[in-house]
Amino acid sequence: MGLKGKAAIVTGAGSGIGKATAQLFAEEGARLVVVDWNSESGEQTAQGIRQTGGDAIFCYADVSRAKDVEAVVEAAIAHYKRLDVLVNNAAIQIMARLDQTSEETWDRILSVNLKGVFLGCKYAIPAMVHAGGGSIINMASILGFVGDPDLAAYCAAKGGVIALTKVAALTYGPQGVRVNCICPGDVDTPLVQDYFRKDPDPERLRKEVSSKYALRRIASPGEVAQAALFLAEDGSSFVTGSQIVIDGGLTIKCY
Repeated sequence: MGLKGKAAIVTGAGSGIGKATAQLFAEEGARLVVVDWNSESGEQTAQGIRQTGGDAIFCYADVSRAKDVEAVVEAAIAHYKRLDVLVNNAAIQIMARLDQTSEETWDRILSVNLKGVFLGCKYAIPAMVHAGGGSIINMASILGFVGDPDLAAYCAAKGGVIALTKVAALTYGPQGVRVNCICPGDVDTPLVQDYFRKDPDPERLRKEVSSKYALRRIASPGEVAQAALFLAEDGSSFVTGSQIVIDGGLTIKCY
């Protein structure tokens, strides 16, 4: 059990990648702080882990609010006496071209998707240094280095996550804290499923999107969780400041 005894925080763990990551970490022996702003789904994730013999508590948080994030880290320390792993996964997505993006939409996306990562790192790093080191995994996206005309703010935020990951890795590596990010393509989460369902022909759209990938499909949340597990475990002890691309070959071609 590669994470046995380690305390981990996973944000946005009520569904999708966050839920799959929390469940996988628990299977590998981690003690979990499950974080979400949807109390019902977050508590369900924590309960599911406990029902299968794992150790998990739920904490409500809006990751764009400093007091909420600070309280999550404090809860981890109070409950488990240490913090070893943080997965900054919580994010939102609102489709809008740049000139159609309202200031309110811009601020909200940047606040959750980028400021939330900043706050997670800000409060987790001192606890990890105190524990002798740790691993932070930030959920970025391939849209941090390629563009989508309908996701201007989202792309900007994810690009910022990649840059912030490098800065944090460089700054706190000497104190034993590794910081990496994962850059997925499309993942079969409730958000993406809802996107397909809103199309007049959902199956046609899914096939069209899948055809862009070398593997002719999109990822499952569990496949992304496996990358997070690698970065959380000691087997990746010499990996920091890296971007792990999980995109089924989407970005390897020119045309």
